[in-house]
Amino acid sequence: MTRFRIWAAAALILWAGPALAQNKPVVVFAAASLKNALDDIDAAHAGASGTRATISYAASSALAKQIEAGAPADLFISADLAWMDYLAARHLIRPESRVDLLSNSLVLIAPADSTATATIAPGFPLARLLGGGRLAMADPAAVPAGKYGKAALEKLGVWASVEGRVAAAENVRAALLLVSRGECPLGIVYKTDAAVDRGVKVIAVFPADAVPPIVYPMALTAASANPAAGEFAAYLRGPAARTLFEKQGFTVLPAAAK
Repeated sequence: MTRFRIWAAAALILWAGPALAQNKPVVVFAAASLKNALDDIDAAHAGASGTRATISYAASSALAKQIEAGAPADLFISADLAWMDYLAARHLIRPESRVDLLSNSLVLIAPADSTATATIAPGFPLARLLGGGRLAMADPAAVPAGKYGKAALEKLGVWASVEGRVAAAENVRAALLLVSRGECPLGIVYKTDAAVDRGVKVIAVFPADAVPPIVYPMALTAASANPAAGEFAAYLRGPAARTLFEKQGFTVLPAAAK
C-alpha cells in the first residue's frame, strides 16, 4: 500500500469513527411491562432518527443484577424505585439523568371466558375466588409487580389467606400468560398488561390507596459511552413518546415532561 493510500485509509477511519459511534444502537434494559409501549416508541423514534434501539425486557430485578454484573446497557427503566436505588447505591447509574417517568395501576384478572367477579375491599374473599387454583403474580419477593401486589394484599388483610397459593412468575408478563392460558384462575398484573392480552379480562381494579405508588424511574447507566443514549432518553420524555405511553394506559409523571 502506498503512503498516500495509508494516509487516506487512516483519514477515513478518523472521519468515520464518530459517525459509527453515533449510529451505534442504544441498548435499553426495560421492565417487561413496558414492551408494547416501548416497541411502538422505538419504531416512531427510528422513523425520525434512522436507528433502532436494542431493548431487553425482563423483571427489573433481573435487569438490575445484570447491569451490576457488567451487562452493556446504556439506559435502564425500572418498574419500581427500589431497583433503581439499588444501582444508584452502587454508583452504576448517572444520578443527574435519573427521572421518574411513568406510573401504572394494579388489576385483578381472570381468563377471558371466566365468570368470576370481585370487589376489592378489605377482607375480600380472594382465597374463595381462587377455588382450587393458584394466584398468578410476578415473584413477590423481588419483582416490582409482585411486590406491589403483595403489599396491596397485606394492606387489605388477605395476603395470609393466599400466600401459600401464589404461582410466582419470573416477571409480570409471565404471570399474565399463566392466566391467559387458563393455568391460573386469577392473577395480579398492571392495567397496561391486561390491556394487551385478549385472553384475559379485568374483573377488579385495586384501589389506589391500597397500592404503594407505582413509579417507573429511568436513568442512563454510568458505564454507557454511547452519545445517542441521552438523545433517546430525551425522546422518551417528549410529546411523541407521551402519546404512545398514554395510548398503552400509562400515566406520564410531571417530572418527566420536557
